[in-house]
Amino acid sequence: MEEISISTSKRIEFIDITSKIRKAIEASGVKDGICVVYCPHTTAGLTINENADPDVIQDIKDKLNELVPAGVGYRHIEGNADSHIKSSLVGNTVNLIVNNGRLMLGTWQGIFFCEFDGPRTRKVWVAVK
Repeated sequence: MEEISISTSKRIEFIDITSKIRKAIEASGVKDGICVVYCPHTTAGLTINENADPDVIQDIKDKLNELVPAGVGYRHIEGNADSHIKSSLVGNTVNLIVNNGRLMLGTWQGIFFCEFDGPRTRKVWVAVK
């Protein structure tokens, strides 16, 4: 297992971590198997989506903010209930196929760490088997 550290600079931010996951797969030496990427935070998540056009990620962030706005009378006293809800909607794990030592993604796909309560220093765990 490998731990990857991620520093975020905004409250809501999507960071492309595809290259970090590729390096973890390469370092594992696994040729054919599964790569599990897990986010152990309740106000952050992971997703796979288009990494060619940044407008796609902006559209996702805009829609999440529309669906789950900040500060609209949530019970959670820390003031970040929207971040917890967004994390639940996006999810905290992605599973990937490793074939011939390569990460199998579609042409336009990338792996994104999704920060919903930053800025913070975060981590993701990567297991390749």
